Amino acid sequence: MEQVGKFSFPSELTSSPSGEKIAWAMNEQGKRNVYFAEGPDFKPAKLTSFNEDDGQEISSLRFTPDGNWLVFVRGGDHGGGNASSTVNAQNLPKLPKVEIWKINLQTKATSVVTEGDDFFLGAGQQLVFLKNGQVWKADISEKDKPTQLFEVKGSVNSLEFSPDGKKIAFTVNRGGHQLLGIFENTQTPIHWIAPSFHRYSQPKWSSDGNKIAFIKTLGGEGAAFPLLEPRHVPWEIWIADVSSGEGKMLWKAPETLRGSYRYPFFAFPNANELIFESYQDGWQHLYSLDINSGTTTLLTPGDYMVEQIKLSPDNKKLVFSANTGPEKEDMDRRHIGSVDLFSKKLNWETTGTGIEAYPVTIGQGNTLAFFSATAQRPHLVTLKKGAEIRVLQENLIPSDFPQTSLITPKQVSFTAPDGTIVYGQLFEKAGGPAQKPGVVFVHGGPQRQMLLGWSYMDYYSNTYALNQYLAELGFVVLSVNFRLGIGYGYEFHRPAYGYYQGAVEYQDVKAGGEFLAALPQVDPDKIGIYGGSYGGFLTALALARDSGLFKVGVDIHGVHDLDGRYDLPDGYEVAPDYEKALEVAWKSSPIADLATWTSPVLFIHSDDDRNVNVSQTTDLIRRFEELNKPYESILIPGDTHHWMKWRNMIRVDQATADFLKKHLMN
Repeated sequence: MEQVGKFSFPSELTSSPSGEKIAWAMNEQGKRNVYFAEGPDFKPAKLTSFNEDDGQEISSLRFTPDGNWLVFVRGGDHGGGNASSTVNAQNLPKLPKVEIWKINLQTKATSVVTEGDDFFLGAGQQLVFLKNGQVWKADISEKDKPTQLFEVKGSVNSLEFSPDGKKIAFTVNRGGHQLLGIFENTQTPIHWIAPSFHRYSQPKWSSDGNKIAFIKTLGGEGAAFPLLEPRHVPWEIWIADVSSGEGKMLWKAPETLRGSYRYPFFAFPNANELIFESYQDGWQHLYSLDINSGTTTLLTPGDYMVEQIKLSPDNKKLVFSANTGPEKEDMDRRHIGSVDLFSKKLNWETTGTGIEAYPVTIGQGNTLAFFSATAQRPHLVTLKKGAEIRVLQENLIPSDFPQTSLITPKQVSFTAPDGTIVYGQLFEKAGGPAQKPGVVFVHGGPQRQMLLGWSYMDYYSNTYALNQYLAELGFVVLSVNFRLGIGYGYEFHRPAYGYYQGAVEYQDVKAGGEFLAALPQVDPDKIGIYGGSYGGFLTALALARDSGLFKVGVDIHGVHDLDGRYDLPDGYEVAPDYEKALEVAWKSSPIADLATWTSPVLFIHSDDDRNVNVSQTTDLIRRFEELNKPYESILIPGDTHHWMKWRNMIRVDQATADFLKKHLMN
């Protein structure tokens, strides 16, 4: 497990606004560092020396607009709630700090700017950051102490510098409404843009700084509508004149459930159009909105989803990853696409059996950088110029990493009881006994998709490594892409009666277990299950409801009690189905079916989990003890949901494999 757990994992790939420069972070067995490369040769250079498995992540890596500095955050856990809170996975007597760092790209000197997070860069070397909901400034090139830039009532939560760097658009939460303001200097009053009793977000400047676009959603609290009935959530795109502050609506989302879904990508690439992402046709797609006419143009037609979208530095091209291609298996892969914003031409930059993700354009847009992997090789930074593709840093893959021994998972599908087609990946090593034990793996999220190769997410590169290890041990492993996951369209992603409103997605997991048990090479009496986070919830649900099928399980930081998903009424008005919703939430919980839970289980949780509170496992274990039910458990002090310390990740994976092996193998 330690060998296959030595997979390389890059993140934070970014390109300079000018010149041919790229930078990224690389996690090498918990040692996280910043790398830099510059054209035309793009030879990687390591810029930092963080050479300890200390649990301190690197995030928000960016070039300054002049391309002379790199700025990043070190510390925290930006994959969950309370992201800016320090992580002490080493359990040191003195807590580590979450800090903003800078790298001078001329001298390669690296130093701390200030303790903080949530920074924003302006023209030249301007840096501002959020601290306790207020805006502070720091000078990257000087050693002056940071100072508060301005004071405003409420909590500031986003910032955007104007193109010339002289103004800052910001949004500030004031309870039931959220305003959009513009700060110019300490002598000029804050200028509010089209103030209303709504919530404004995602401000984007026009290139000349005269207009600003933003998203408008409802404010306040509405009526107590039925909780179990899905409803349309309206949102609009607005544009305003900066000098007058007057705004107007350009586009309104279709009044459908598909139209309700809003994504964070929003861009103002030129004077004529805005770019946004929407689910309105049933797939996550990119649209161009003509500012003058208000008409929209679909930029990425087809039955696939787009994600990881980036605008080129010159604002002329969009690049993204998508799960499409000439083979049906491409549904469970990622390839890179691009759209020329002048001609609106869609081009597919990569194809094949690999996984390509997180693209950025370099220089004039003729060169792309992205992460690429195969079923055997984990992700590395890759360059594409014309037809030439070059993988960087293959020398970082450790000599004992078992790349040549890894199998290629096979795409499979099966049918849930209600007729839904469910996809998965089957991991099986050739040879062995006529019948092998089987293991169902359930991903978390739940808005995730497991792929036919190494995942572009660190958490799921970890589980991919574990699935490969289980196959090496002799298990047949089925990774189930259940409903609520992405990649298969809106109705699959957002089904009615999911999670605490009925757990409809559990039938996909059970169908996966039955599919695995029916394979001729699998022993139907030796089926196990494991999963983390949302996968831990579904693992616990499987063990509680169907111990006859799932003989053993490993529940890693799972959710177990869902009846707390609804706030207690604090007044006269109550949703008409409030009591029914509470009942459904309870019955959707693993904790409601403990009487039929007979399968052995291993519980694993860290106690600084910011995604699933450790009390979810603490409370379930107490009930096990009250019922005199056997269990095994591992509590990891100090770490978070994402195993920030590599050694803890290996420990969890090895314990999972050992527990399944103990109960399912002779």
